[in-house]
Amino acid sequence: MKNYITLILLLSPFFIFSQTDEEVISDIYSNSLTDGQSYNWLDHLSNNIGSRLSGSLGAEKAVIWTKEELETLGLDKVWLQPVMVPKWVRGIPEFAYIEISPGNTIKVNICALGGSISTPPTGIKAKIIEVSGVEDLEKLGKDNIEGKIVFFNRPMNSSLINTFESYGGCVDQRYSGAMEASRYGAAAVIVRSMNLRIDDLPHTGSMSYGDINPENRIPSAAISTKHADLLSSMVKLDNNIQFFFKQNCKQLKDVLSHNVIGEITGSEFPNEYIVVGGHLDSWDLGDGAHDDGAGCVQSMEVLRLLKASGIKPKRSIRVVLFMNEENGLRGGNKYAEIAARKSENHIFALESDAGGFTPRGFYFDCNQSNFDQILSWKNLFKPYLIHFFELGGSGADIGPLKTKTNVLSGLKPDSQRYFDYHHAPNDTFDAVNKRELELGAATMTSLVYLIDKYGIKK
Repeated sequence: MKNYITLILLLSPFFIFSQTDEEVISDIYSNSLTDGQSYNWLDHLSNNIGSRLSGSLGAEKAVIWTKEELETLGLDKVWLQPVMVPKWVRGIPEFAYIEISPGNTIKVNICALGGSISTPPTGIKAKIIEVSGVEDLEKLGKDNIEGKIVFFNRPMNSSLINTFESYGGCVDQRYSGAMEASRYGAAAVIVRSMNLRIDDLPHTGSMSYGDINPENRIPSAAISTKHADLLSSMVKLDNNIQFFFKQNCKQLKDVLSHNVIGEITGSEFPNEYIVVGGHLDSWDLGDGAHDDGAGCVQSMEVLRLLKASGIKPKRSIRVVLFMNEENGLRGGNKYAEIAARKSENHIFALESDAGGFTPRGFYFDCNQSNFDQILSWKNLFKPYLIHFFELGGSGADIGPLKTKTNVLSGLKPDSQRYFDYHHAPNDTFDAVNKRELELGAATMTSLVYLIDKYGIKK
């Protein structure tokens, strides 16, 4: 019997080297936490390249560098996917003050919203009318709004535990505030920053003029939460005070940029694709470390960790670093367009775009049979304190890939600090914790490993 067992072991290397899912996932976490590359990559992306607004020099440097880094991983394919993107430039820093009386002013912190036009060269000064949302404009009417600066001051709801729900409850005033206020003859728009914390930092973000003719468009800027509270209290005391601001932003012609793509080709089902990614562009005020440098380096790390852990994927696994999520979603749409043109079968896509904080789990966009399979893996993640598995979303860049049968997912990190940094000057490398970032990369890799091994339900 002893010789028989020895013979089986010699003839069955798979028997010797096979690992349980628990052991594979343990190796993934160990490799990420002891020999990970995500933090070093983020250091370079944030501190050597910096902000990466679509169409900027920083964005193009990031494209070149991330392609080179993916090539060093020994992937089967690495390439650039061309995409035309908008080019908006901020110009010299904005300037604003509250005028209590002629010569008596208080300087406040603002920043132009992405896509806004500039003020006249001498700036804009007008009375303020405060509203809590776009729905208030119709109630006030043109007679009360025309010629004034509309101040949208609805704060994020601090009673909500899900901070993204809080953000979603007031971001419409940032995105469409100028479009709606211009219909009532407003001179300009000032919007309270999307931030739960009271601080001095204005937060930018995208805005839209919709179908408003260019000659009727008005400037739009964000004001810090601290100065929004100050402005609100002063308007309540004296509705004759005036607000002045000057900004120098400009929308230029679209320019050529790229999505960055790397692939490990599947050994059994090469025509079934699994995508993991984040968006390479960022806003221009900080260096985009959390939004979304973290998601990009975590996604790159997924492929590195698979190789480092000795996993040979059955299906083709791609990392996609999407360009232009922040002010256009051109990269995500272009990737989906080309995938559809080539009839590529994307069975699963995972995006990390909620910061490099401690991972808590995942959101999923899928049918019930696939969700039931995913829930059966939940115990594999419990040793790493990953407990959140819920239906309800994925990511903006991967959204265009959705079909009736595939599975989309979004990494869910702890969100309580995210909006302290989102689109603000303090979204910098020093705000990211190394271990939290590495835990997120390992969590993503583990899910990709399981999807690749077991596939999805049709």
